[in-house]
Amino acid sequence: MKQIKVLGPGCPKCETLARNADEAAKAAGVECEIEKVKDIVDIMKFGVAMTPGLVIDGKVESVGKVLSVDKIKELLS
Repeated sequence: MKQIKVLGPGCPKCETLARNADEAAKAAGVECEIEKVKDIVDIMKFGVAMTPGLVIDGKVESVGKVLSVDKIKELLS
């Protein structure tokens, strides 16, 4: 099972990235757990200074962008 973390305080971009990640996982048939990380201290532990951030299985894949569903599907495969 893949672990996906969406890093951000809950702004509209962060929420859109979380929805896109969920949609991408379903479309790709990938079983995953999506966690929203909103605490700034926890976000900084990933070295992310600009949100939203996307972390897949512990690796920071995106910072400061809302990735498309298709791009996230690529990252999941």
